[in-house]
Amino acid sequence: MRGVNDNWNESVKVLRLEVDQAKARALGVTSQSIAQASRVMQSGMTVGQFREDDKLIDIVLRQPEDERRAITDIANAYLPTASGKSIPLTQIAKPVFAWEPGVMWRENREYAITVQGDVVEGMQGATVTQMLLPELRKIEAGWHQGGQGAYRIVVAGAVAESSKGSSSIAAGVPIMLFITFTLLMLQLHSFSRAVLVFLTGPLGIAGVAGALILLGRPFGFVALLGVIALMGMIQRNSVILIDQIEKDRERGVPAWDAIVEAAVRRLRPIVLTAAAAVLAMIPLSRSVFWGPMAVAIMGGLIVATVLTLLALPAMYAAWFRVRRPEPEIGDGAVSG
Repeated sequence: MRGVNDNWNESVKVLRLEVDQAKARALGVTSQSIAQASRVMQSGMTVGQFREDDKLIDIVLRQPEDERRAITDIANAYLPTASGKSIPLTQIAKPVFAWEPGVMWRENREYAITVQGDVVEGMQGATVTQMLLPELRKIEAGWHQGGQGAYRIVVAGAVAESSKGSSSIAAGVPIMLFITFTLLMLQLHSFSRAVLVFLTGPLGIAGVAGALILLGRPFGFVALLGVIALMGMIQRNSVILIDQIEKDRERGVPAWDAIVEAAVRRLRPIVLTAAAAVLAMIPLSRSVFWGPMAVAIMGGLIVATVLTLLALPAMYAAWFRVRRPEPEIGDGAVSG
């Protein structure tokens, strides 16, 4: 990563009053009266309003500027006690300088420090996060062991948004599957054939995993979009093959021959369309953002095309119990 920074701005110098609570209670001085006296001296306190025509002007009670320039002026301020007398502030409090954050940031109503940076070219935020997460968890565990359990490290930014996007997609998956299966039923006019095509959807998962691992791409939100698109491409090829088998059987071709001939006849169209899709994804695969999606489609489609042409005919034959016809033995005469 580069340009790593945080929003913990430079500390500012502040003046604090260290109050001796025991003396304050003995003299009948409350924390409220101390805060009120210091506020009157420094920032002032509104005690009323003055009306001038249609305007209201606040009346602010405040020490003169020449009496609040130095720390000694604050120390010489007087406070009323419960007995009605006044005592100097230095009798119960000591003014000290301290450093504190100039701005306190919050995230979900909790104090938070945001650390962020730019990812170097050729890397993705998800990959960098997975590399850093083990070390961050060690730091977090050290906090818990040291009695600082209130502190925690939370991953945010693009990675968190990607997780939210994946969750939203997962919520719509059941509806997508239902609509897909309904369309297959309308296309194939058969529950059995629709189920058979539906089961070919995951055939490309092995290719997706292999391609992403081989090229070192993360499986994130964008790659998930590629897997969803890939399932549609695989099922399209399966519909083409199943439809060809059914047409051949309607023409009177035996079931076994229809399966073999359909696989041979549809070999070139399916391979060419898959090759065209794979080649079209090559320029996109070089993109840092869209690259995982392109790689997932390319790897999954290559493997799924081979499996569709080999496994789907076998699945069809097993599902509908189509057996290979036994070779006929011709009658012969033996003469001696």
